[in-house]
Amino acid sequence: MDVGVIGIGMMGRNHARVYSELKSVKDLVVFDTNTDYAREYARNNDVHLAESLEELCGMVEAVSICVPTKFHYQIAETALNNSNSHHSPLLHTIASNAAHSGIHLLIEKPICSTSKEAEKLQSLISPDMVVGVGHIERFNPIIDEIARIITNPLYVEIKRHNPASARINDSTVVEDLMIHDIDIAVHKLFNSDYRLRCAGSKDICGALFQFNSTPVYLSASRKSSKKMRTILIEEENVTIEGDFMNQEIYIHRKPDQYKLENERYVQENIIEKVLVNKVEPLKVELSTFLHCINTDKKFPVTPAQATENLRICERIRESCIQ
Repeated sequence: MDVGVIGIGMMGRNHARVYSELKSVKDLVVFDTNTDYAREYARNNDVHLAESLEELCGMVEAVSICVPTKFHYQIAETALNNSNSHHSPLLHTIASNAAHSGIHLLIEKPICSTSKEAEKLQSLISPDMVVGVGHIERFNPIIDEIARIITNPLYVEIKRHNPASARINDSTVVEDLMIHDIDIAVHKLFNSDYRLRCAGSKDICGALFQFNSTPVYLSASRKSSKKMRTILIEEENVTIEGDFMNQEIYIHRKPDQYKLENERYVQENIIEKVLVNKVEPLKVELSTFLHCINTDKKFPVTPAQATENLRICERIRESCIQ
């Protein structure tokens, strides 16, 4: 399959690197509005260069959109409206995709700048096209394991904290960081209505969801002195701890009985380390994207889910961030 990457900043370069490692990718094409940099990147990495967005859309069957969020709608709309049959600049013949009007898309999160843009974008998507959104933590192996382990959560807490960065970012911490954990809570761990309260600022925010009787507290920060990516789940007899970065899960089990030492109750928990098959989440994400195209399946993170994630971000931002 011929695949393109639109935007070769930090995230786009990661997409290009992973695609280059996948056996199912035949030719890789890149495009960036910084033409000099794009030309140098293509030459140094032995990939094809498109001189325009329209040219790239004619050269590939699928693309990753890795441009700044404010351009997501514009780029996705252009890609959706450009058929593969427009151009054939590669040496081999691209298989006909006459069954759909555009190419398959993987859009980095968030799906668009606003939920209104996202809703408009959804209306352009043909049912036979694979369009997914890159909420990468959905592909972290600890998430499937935790979803399998939990039975009746009494309390959930997810922390996603970053040290201050010089990286220019026109978004708040909610759509920058917390959106990952919104997606996990709403679309992976729970599937019910919720109540929501929040407090915070542009760089630090806490949101308390109430799913039936279970409180789920999400915190995100861009002012931390320590990078944290953790999840904690308390149940009646176990506490589950997960580390997104190290891809580790520990289960703390209560003992059958307590003992008294020096007039104090002592609890000796049993700690189990869950065996997790460590993988690069981005590689799983992109492999899944291509597999969905080849098997005509929906990508796990659908545009509808991503739009709901963005609506929640807007709700939190409007409620507590001025």
